[in-house]
Amino acid sequence: MEVLTARMHDEKIQGSAYVQGSAIPGSSARKFYIESYGCAMNFADSEIVASILGGSGFIATADFREADVVLINTCSIREKAEQTIRSRLHIFRQAKRLNSGMLIGVLGCMAERLKAKLLEEEKLVDLVVGPDGYRTLPVLIEAAEEGQKSVNVLLSREETYADISPVRINSNGVNAFVSIMRGCNNMCSFCVVPFTRGRERSRDAGSIIRECSGLFEEGYREVTLLGQNVDSYHWYSEKGGDVTFAMLLEQVACISPELRVRFSTSHPKDITDEVLFVIDGHENICNYVHLPVQSGSNRILQLMNRTYTREWYLARIRRIREIVPDCGISSDIISGFCTETEDDHQETLSLMHEARFDMSYTYFYSERPGTLAARRYADDIPETEKKRRLDEIVKFQNRMSRSSNLKDIGSISKVLIEGDSKKSAAAWMGRNDQNKVVVFTKQGNSLGKGDYALVRIEHSTGATLIGEAISKA
Repeated sequence: MEVLTARMHDEKIQGSAYVQGSAIPGSSARKFYIESYGCAMNFADSEIVASILGGSGFIATADFREADVVLINTCSIREKAEQTIRSRLHIFRQAKRLNSGMLIGVLGCMAERLKAKLLEEEKLVDLVVGPDGYRTLPVLIEAAEEGQKSVNVLLSREETYADISPVRINSNGVNAFVSIMRGCNNMCSFCVVPFTRGRERSRDAGSIIRECSGLFEEGYREVTLLGQNVDSYHWYSEKGGDVTFAMLLEQVACISPELRVRFSTSHPKDITDEVLFVIDGHENICNYVHLPVQSGSNRILQLMNRTYTREWYLARIRRIREIVPDCGISSDIISGFCTETEDDHQETLSLMHEARFDMSYTYFYSERPGTLAARRYADDIPETEKKRRLDEIVKFQNRMSRSSNLKDIGSISKVLIEGDSKKSAAAWMGRNDQNKVVVFTKQGNSLGKGDYALVRIEHSTGATLIGEAISKA
């Protein structure tokens, strides 16, 4: 199962993020720079890496050209992701010609999948470290500085980094990701995650509560609980007994009514009524569920090994709306999976019509080496046909999103202000309970970043609600 957030755009490349910082004048401390691509889990992992390196005496820089160690945290979910990362690695190699002492390292899923090729065949990097090897980074850096090949791509059945306090990268001081589990036991045939991140293991519930409480005390007002499949979260301790995801979600919500809580991602076969009742019972748990469907065809769902049917999925959508009536729902959809026919494609469109997603993250199928699909099925849909079907899916979703936004006009939304609008510093941008972006003018109010505002929605664009602040919430 892939992890995503509503902040991601097409191809699951969220963009680069670097650790901001600068050296103390006259300091000889080594500098590191890190970029992250892909899912929210990768960005959360980069914050763990920053903490580990900071504890070993490294300081951050926002300029990779002056860094002693340049790290790129990678994604293997789609071919385009890997192409983007390779392009960045070539740029870093050019910088290394002017800074011969620089080390370049690849972290994350692409490191796990292409370790030998990146290090030995293409000679693009000096370090290769998989998602479970970040604690060994300081030692591996020292070995690479001595000219040794530095690799740690061993997968762990225990590592959760529960004892490490992440360093928030490029933080706005309002929103934070909190990893609650690692790995995935679902063997979806198109997905590399079980092979690059290993088996599921849940993090100590107490450490999660402490991290979320600490974030709230530091001024953060929203946390997103992350896992490949959060509904599979299960922690047992002799003192506290079993903790399910529903129990954990409630414990985080009880930290403070001023701390907004989100989570991602849920698997259709695992999201329980208990979780939905917890959402409905706490005003500060956002009424929003991301529930990837991938296809509307039962035949394709079986080939994907999604372990549910179209009927099961739609029944869960209905149940979500029964228990949480104003819940925002988004999904993932893949076009052009192996052997997909036009009838299969039409089944996907008809499921979208029934589910009425507020938004969707859509992709055409990209075969990933090593997956079950790559071994079992021919990637037999021409790319032009994949893109045609994807275009129909995107246009259909755009119509549904516009319709969803139009229903909000005239309503009042509680919005957590995240910062300035991208288009104008004279306007605030935030998100409402259903994870929709809301923009409103700063004029005539004393609101600030991190405040909750009541906003009357006056009109909308395809993806944004636009309104006027009534008062501080």
